[in-house]
Formats: sequence, structure tokens, C-alpha cells
Amino acid sequence: MAPQIMVVDDEAGVRELVCDALRIAGFETLQASDGMSALTALRTAKPDLLIIDINMPLMDGFDLVERLRSQNDLTPVLMLSARSDRADITRGLSLGADDYVTKPFGLEELLLRVKAILRRTSKVSATATTLSCGPITLNEEIHQVTFNADVVELSPTEFRLLAILLENKGRVLSKSVLLDDVWGITFESETSVVDTYISYLRKKLHRDGFDGIKTIRGVGFQILEPK
Repeated sequence: MAPQIMVVDDEAGVRELVCDALRIAGFETLQASDGMSALTALRTAKPDLLIIDINMPLMDGFDLVERLRSQNDLTPVLMLSARSDRADITRGLSLGADDYVTKPFGLEELLLRVKAILRRTSKVSATATTLSCGPITLNEEIHQVTFNADVVELSPTEFRLLAILLENKGRVLSKSVLLDDVWGITFESETSVVDTYISYLRKKLHRDGFDGIKTIRGVGFQILEPK
């Protein structure tokens, strides 16, 4: 069964363009013209991904994502931003969006981002895998992270990034490797999304004396067992 994607944008032309591209790529699509309409549709629809424009009347994209996450709806979200304003991008990611594309965007890049999000959020291990580092334990089978037995809530993207770091514990991973493994971005990109998500993990996991997520300047990132 093809993945279903809901496009939420108040511009009918943009909705049609994106939906046409998605259908040609083999996806099923739904549309909503604003945040309130999307919430109504989501009472019955269960899409695999939401593509949400930031600038909309009645309820903008930020409010929609915040409302969804407050309801524990973890459906992956790709945000469309009319501006490359870093504050907008950071706000969207901090609210729980998984990625963003800045308007005007190329349909090829949009589809690459969509496929990357679906690939990383639909991954299920063939065998149960538990990874750990110091007080952190990640269980891929039940999609749970604990810190000294306390459950830590992570978004699907934060979970995937932490899993990659733990799978390569002690190794330094470059930004390009992480962009490829976590976001599916294989082309040259100036995005700061890796740094942003590393900071999110640190806020949630650097506590009680643990500070194992390290930045190796000019090289990348690693996670280390506490000394």
C-alpha cells in the first residue's frame, strides 16, 4: 500500500503542484487549505507524512504542529517556509517538525526530503536492538529511550540521530554522513539541521553529569561513554 501524504497549504496552486508530483512519484495524497481543516481531517485520516506550510490564515503551520505534538500525534512533518529565516526554521524544528524546505523549492528536492523522512520513520529492525551509552538506553523494538530508567520523549528524527550515534559509539561522524544517514540528503547542502538536532539531544540527555555527545570542530560529532 502506497504511503499517504497530506498537504496543508492555503495556496491552491501549491497544493495541486505538490500533490501532482507526489502522485506521479507513487504516493496517495490528501489536501487541507488551513490548519483547522487539517485537524478536522486528521480525526479520521492517518497519513504517513504531513507537508505543512508555515504561513496560513486561521491557524499557521507552527500552531498546527504544536497542537498535533501536544496531542501526542507524532506523524512526521515536513514544513514549507516562504523565507529562509533561521528563526522560522529553528522554531519549526523545535516544535517537532522533522525537516523543512524553503520556497521556492524544486520538486525533485521536495521528493527527496519526503522519501528520506518516510525511510527513516518507517524503519523497523528485523531483530530487537538495544543500544546504550552510559545512562542512555535506546530500544529500537519499542521505540523508547531511557536515561537512568526514566523515559525520554524524542521525536522520530531525534530518535534516529541518537540511534546512528549509538551504533557508531566512539566514532566521529561527519555532518555529511549524518545528513545522508538521518535525513537522506546526499547532495551538497548548507543546512544547519544537524547542529540543531544535536542541540536538541543535548538539552534532553546532558544531565546528571553526563555530557557524552561531543562536537569535534571541523570534523563532526560523536557519543562517548562517561569516564
